[in-house]
Amino acid sequence: MGSTYAAEPSPLPAAFRSEHDLLGDRDVPADAYYGIHTLRAVENFPITGTPISVYPELVAALACVKQAAALANRDLGTLDGHKADAIVAACEEIRGGKLHDAFVVDVIQGGAGTSTNMNANEVVANRALELLGHAKGEYRHVHPLEDVNAGQSTNDVYPTAVKIALDFTAQRLLDAMEVLRDAFAAKAEEFADVLKMGRTQLQDAVPMTLGQEFATYAIMLEEDRKRLGEACELIREINLGGTAIGTGLNAHPRYAAVACGHLRDITGLPLSVADDLVEATQDAGAFVQLSGVLKRIAVKLSKTCNDLRLLSCGPRAGLGEINLPPVQAGSSIMPGKVNPVVPEVVNQIAFEVIGNDMAVTMAAEAGQLQLNAFEPVIAHSLLKSLTHLRAGCLTLAERCVTGITANREHLADLVAHSIGLATALNPHIGYEQATAVAKEALESGRSVRELVLEKGLLTEDELARILHPDNLARPHTARTA
Repeated sequence: MGSTYAAEPSPLPAAFRSEHDLLGDRDVPADAYYGIHTLRAVENFPITGTPISVYPELVAALACVKQAAALANRDLGTLDGHKADAIVAACEEIRGGKLHDAFVVDVIQGGAGTSTNMNANEVVANRALELLGHAKGEYRHVHPLEDVNAGQSTNDVYPTAVKIALDFTAQRLLDAMEVLRDAFAAKAEEFADVLKMGRTQLQDAVPMTLGQEFATYAIMLEEDRKRLGEACELIREINLGGTAIGTGLNAHPRYAAVACGHLRDITGLPLSVADDLVEATQDAGAFVQLSGVLKRIAVKLSKTCNDLRLLSCGPRAGLGEINLPPVQAGSSIMPGKVNPVVPEVVNQIAFEVIGNDMAVTMAAEAGQLQLNAFEPVIAHSLLKSLTHLRAGCLTLAERCVTGITANREHLADLVAHSIGLATALNPHIGYEQATAVAKEALESGRSVRELVLEKGLLTEDELARILHPDNLARPHTARTA
């Protein structure tokens, strides 16, 4: 005869696990890869609402550092090989894009980045535990601090990870700047034969080609790419192995060199250990240098966008020398209006980058004694600047520059009627005669060419030679050809 008792239901999985720190015990969601230190940081820093995972390069860089540390500690005999292998495997998964959603602390935080380092330690430890067949939180098998953070301190892990993240992100900006440079260079070639008036102080100056104008933008970008490359060289000097203040306390004497070697292999970057780790732990100069270069890029890029807006203004009542590609309707009230929205958004990115530079400057200046506690806002500001500048360069290239066209007839007419042509006649008719012709042209509305011929100052052939585009825009080249 069968039992009259129903089988007892299987117990539901626990919703929380209990973890302990120096402040006491807390319940952590059972399925969370982060732990108690991260939980407290999330509660303490509800500042921007932006988690560090918004910067995947930073998360990947943290995993690179933790992987290099595990390998170094294994090599030096300070970490069990079984644990090290699990930590390395967890780090490789994170570097591959997994578990980024577990990096939940706010980008701006007190504690000099300690919360970010704790977040990384806990995620790596809990994933390593899983790979070893244990449950999350069973830290007696792999501990976030004893094992994942062995031989380390936030004060060498965090700045090292930030520098690697900045380098990764800067390479993407360098690529985007190259795309924009090439777009301007292509337009320079396309417009090489288009004569126009150059301007100084917004007044007619002397003739040039539209190609020369666009070539300038390409050259400026290439100059800034070189400066950014130089700034990247400075941030490749790291303080990993310095631990708390640069003395290397609690790290193996060979740890710094061995860990840096592994980090070079993992990242592919030519990293080097600073000669003096005490100095390197407190000095934020490389961040200030990088920020200054980003401000330089932003300022010059914004100036270029100002030019594009001026040159295209109109289309009937402004300069109207070039046409920007229409990408969206410009007004909710004015039919047919199209605005230069892409240069405008790049202008705004530039304003943000300039503001970020001030934040970096003040944070670097506010460092005290053996540590700068304000590196989180430095990291956030620089990563924002790099990321937004990259997006701005690509957007400007793809949504604006490649589609620019020239109003050739309008440009030719402006040159023909500009008193700026008188400057080109100085060597041939003298400054006094050129001034008189320019003044009469301005007052009468007649062209300089017409008046010079009428007064018999030059012949038709002489004028044609002097006013040839090659002689006007490239006199040195034409003279030596």
